[in-house]
Amino acid sequence: MARAFLFDLDGTLLDSEILWVDAVRQALVEEGRPVTAGAALELVYGKSWGDIYAQVCSDYPGAYPSRDAMSERTRQLFEELRRTRDIRIESSIRLLAALGARYPVAIVSGSSRRMIAESIAFMGIEPYVRLYVGSEDYPAGKPDPACFLLAARLLGVPPAACVVFEDSAAGVHAAKAAGMRCVALRRPGRPPQDLSAADEVLADLGEFRVERDAEDGAGR
Repeated sequence: MARAFLFDLDGTLLDSEILWVDAVRQALVEEGRPVTAGAALELVYGKSWGDIYAQVCSDYPGAYPSRDAMSERTRQLFEELRRTRDIRIESSIRLLAALGARYPVAIVSGSSRRMIAESIAFMGIEPYVRLYVGSEDYPAGKPDPACFLLAARLLGVPPAACVVFEDSAAGVHAAKAAGMRCVALRRPGRPPQDLSAADEVLADLGEFRVERDAEDGAGR
């Protein structure tokens, strides 16, 4: 039975990945590196920030002098885009709050710790998140299981007692490689992802039923 719940951020709690695609594309265009929408989508979607920057260095050498420089400019562009629409996935946020009131909850993301902290504040879920793990905290991004294993260790919960909520193929594979149960979110209109390795696939996390997966109030 589950004793802790781990949430991905972009695409699971926030409908933000398309904004990240646009922000990365614009950041490269500013440096004289035109990128098609399709190439930007392939570069960004379902990837950790470390993997994105490594691919940028390979495909567009010299575009940015450092990971931090590109991260900062992309973050600025993302914030400008985010002000134009509400990207909260309300049913996912409600589920996190309901679980966080009773169980240990963590956010496990390929975004930077700064972006995760800002997103937590934006969603107003500070009281419900025990901890968060960002790209600076682990050596390899999803599908490597390191991020989820770290979150479980910090929560003091065995991997087999964790349930992960994810929206990407890389995230699903990372969760399963960590020995965790995985519930995948497949939202209409999103780029296709192979989520077949997940234990359960839902169109809306509001459909998730806690009672069949969780021990009552464990570890809170």
